[in-house]
Order: sequence, then C-alpha cells, then structure tokens
Amino acid sequence: MAQSQLLGPAEIRELAAELDVTPTKKLGQNFLHDPNTVRMIVAAAELEPDDVVVEVGPGLGSLTLGLVDTVSRVAALEIDPRLAGRLPRTVAERAPEFADRLAVINTDALQARRADLAAVGAEPTALVANLPYNVSVPVLLHLLAELPSIRRVLVMVQKEVADRLAATPGSKVYGVPSVKAAFYGDVSRAGTIGKNVFWPAPNIESGLVRIDVTSGHPRDLRDAVFPLVDAAFAQRRKTLRSTLAPLYGSAADAEEALRAAGIDPGLRGEKLTVDDFVRLGEARRGA
Repeated sequence: MAQSQLLGPAEIRELAAELDVTPTKKLGQNFLHDPNTVRMIVAAAELEPDDVVVEVGPGLGSLTLGLVDTVSRVAALEIDPRLAGRLPRTVAERAPEFADRLAVINTDALQARRADLAAVGAEPTALVANLPYNVSVPVLLHLLAELPSIRRVLVMVQKEVADRLAATPGSKVYGVPSVKAAFYGDVSRAGTIGKNVFWPAPNIESGLVRIDVTSGHPRDLRDAVFPLVDAAFAQRRKTLRSTLAPLYGSAADAEEALRAAGIDPGLRGEKLTVDDFVRLGEARRGA
C-alpha cells in the first residue's frame, strides 16, 4: 500500500511562508515537523482501516498526512481559514491516492457539533490530534461529550496536562480533568514528546494521552456528576462535607448524601474515584 509523503522541517517552513502564516500563541500553534513523531502518534492510536478520525488543529498537515493513509476518513477541524483552505491541496499533492478521505471543517473545535461531522459523512470512531495547548482540556471534554461514537482518543498535550489527565486518586496532580476524562474511559500516558519536533519549539515538553472509551458510565449522568467534581476540587484543602455543602444546601445534607454513598465526609476530593462521584451523581439525580 502506498504511503503519504510526510512533511519535514523544510516543507513546513515553505508552506508557512507561502501562506504568510506565523505561528501564534493565541491559537496554540506549534507545527509538528518530524515524520518519526507522526508515525509514533499514529501507531500509539492503534487505528483500524475502517476507523473515522476527527483531528483538531491540523495546521499545515503533518499529522493529517500520517492519518489519511491509515484510516477510511479524516475530518479535520481547523479554525484558521488559510490553513483550512490549503490542507486539501497539501494532501492531494503528497497523498493523492488518499485525498478523497479528507474532509476539512473550518471551525473552532470548541463550537463543533455532531451535525457538522455528519454533514461531511463522518461518524468519528477516534480522536487523534496535537491539541492546541491553551484549550486542550476543554476541547477534549467537549468532543467526548459531543461525539459519543468515539471509541479511542490519542492526543498530544502539554506534559503537565498529560500527567493531570492520567493521574489516579491520591496523587498531587489528580483533579477535575483526571476525573472528567476517567468518566469516559481508561486514561493512560502513551509517551513523552520533546520540544525539537516542533516549529517554533515550545518551552515545554509534550505528552501523549490515550483514552480507551468505555460505556461504563451512562452519558446522561454527566450533568449530575460533573458539578460534584467541580465543587469537590474547588477548595482542595477542605473536606467533602464542606466543599459539597453549596450543592446540597447545607454541610449536614452533604454529609448525609456522602454517607449514603459509602463515602467518608471527612475525605478530600482527591481521594475519590470516578466511581465514587458517579454513585453520588446517581443518588443526587434520583433524589
């Protein structure tokens, strides 16, 4: 099977110059220019030929080229109209056999809707992306909520964010992103990426996060569970009896709910698993 011609540093700079694109911090742009890193990301995602991938922030097309020759369809969400306009031609030039597998949607990923993907014939089974670092967690959680067909996630984020997403109860970095990501499935670290595979090189290392999306927790519980998670970590030094009091009306009512769910009211939020929060959410919704 033919393979895409991946982009290297020279090609990235040529494309940027052609489009008069200067990477901006506001859009979280750091263009990936190392073919080996692209291959590593695609391999870590363990995609199948019939997968439909949604990619966020394809930029100049480095990862896109690594995806189109691997899966049946790639729906790329790109906020910058210049980049969105050039991407189909880049794929046609460097992966002509697979150009018809690409659909580009010029939109902010935080505003993307399931209907937008359906309009281009995509019911995504996977999210694979080098996420814009300034909005990585909001974008990840939005797309997991909006696209219930996704079964696999492999995203690149800041290393510290990767650590938080994959953290387990009791660790110092376990918090809101950890619990909310775990609500959707099994979260794990899938590697660390150095600075020099990007142009411009960021000041931080990056990390790969993989989520194997399971149907363990009913999606319709999210609105009952997530406010509990936000409240539990809003004041990390306080006990759950105290932090959840505003949601239940009083500390006494919060304590009663916690005890009914088999949770010690004297614990802090960082000790609770996603299953604990789900039990609380189920009881709260049913009350």
